[in-house]
Amino acid sequence: MPHPTPWIGFDALADLFRDRSVTVLSGAGISTESGIPDYRGPDTEENDHTPILYREFLTEEETRRHYWARSAVGWPTFDAALPNDGHRALAQLETDGVVNGIITQNVDRLHQEAGSNRVVELHGALAEVECLDCGAISSRRDLQDRILRLNPGWSEEADELAPDGDAELPHSATRSFTVPACRACGGVLKPKVVFFGEDTAPDPVKRAWTLQAEADALLVAGSSLTVYSGFRFVREAAKNDKPIGIVNLGSTRGDALAQVRVDGKTGNVLPQLVDAIGASPAAVTG
Repeated sequence: MPHPTPWIGFDALADLFRDRSVTVLSGAGISTESGIPDYRGPDTEENDHTPILYREFLTEEETRRHYWARSAVGWPTFDAALPNDGHRALAQLETDGVVNGIITQNVDRLHQEAGSNRVVELHGALAEVECLDCGAISSRRDLQDRILRLNPGWSEEADELAPDGDAELPHSATRSFTVPACRACGGVLKPKVVFFGEDTAPDPVKRAWTLQAEADALLVAGSSLTVYSGFRFVREAAKNDKPIGIVNLGSTRGDALAQVRVDGKTGNVLPQLVDAIGASPAAVTG
């Protein structure tokens, strides 16, 4: 039986989660305030960025070259992004014993930088690179050094940062780009993230289900829930009659399943949630 139309209000959100253990499902909206754009947010309707499909990356050398050329330009900005008040608030709620963990669709690791300890990365992390031939895992920062040595001056050719940490560049500008190969075997390198059209790895999904099963309620923070890999957790919570609260700018796919929805920035709303529960957002050191 569907829930009634969600109430729009912060007080109801605080009441919903008070004295409950909460799992958080976070999306791109929580990181926009850290300067990382969102594919589907309210400010990106005119964005003509087309994500690279997994099949294309596997089969087309030109696609891989174009991806890594764009990534080389955008990586410094992506890598320099810092946690914001929303990330810090969730870390504090974990410290306070309210949040039992975070299931994130993001690939920026800002939750961990903010101090959250129990984080399941559904879609991987851009900080790591994997070899599609031998399976070796390496650092994206180290790869950046190799890229710049092979392609001097490339980092000055930025256009704009895209959500997966790469920049918009015309294909004509990337044809001369040299892509590094795996140091271990000379194989093809891929960022350790889930591309469009690629299946989510079973291990993080299993850990995410375990995390949600341990909690009494679900908080969606900064996700439109457009992608089913995230929306399924909302459906499961509703199926098990677990309270659902959503904090997001704009409507989401899960609004009809939620008891409470707050239309606002996570960086504004989540610190208020911490205050309502009786603590203050954690400070990030370093």
